[in-house]
Amino acid sequence: MGDFESMPVIVDEPISEIEVGSDVPWVVLVWNDPINLMSYVSYVLQKLFGYSPEKANELMLDVHHKGRAAVSNGTREKAELDVFRLHGYGLWATMQKDS
Repeated sequence: MGDFESMPVIVDEPISEIEVGSDVPWVVLVWNDPINLMSYVSYVLQKLFGYSPEKANELMLDVHHKGRAAVSNGTREKAELDVFRLHGYGLWATMQKDS
């Protein structure tokens, strides 16, 4: 019976609060910065998210006048990818759980 003691025991991992709430939608925010031109921000939003020029300009104006705009939402993984892609274009972007 000595072999029985050395056998691995399979245990369910405890579920953390983060995992439980992972189905809560995440939102991606683009923040105003002193570097990027408004036309460039609009261009990036059209290119990355397929927004029409009108929708991209509306979001860009929110960034310019309100300091930020929510540009996408979805799962945590999607939000992380969107933030990464926005950073690749030099935009200041963050993500947070949608409230």
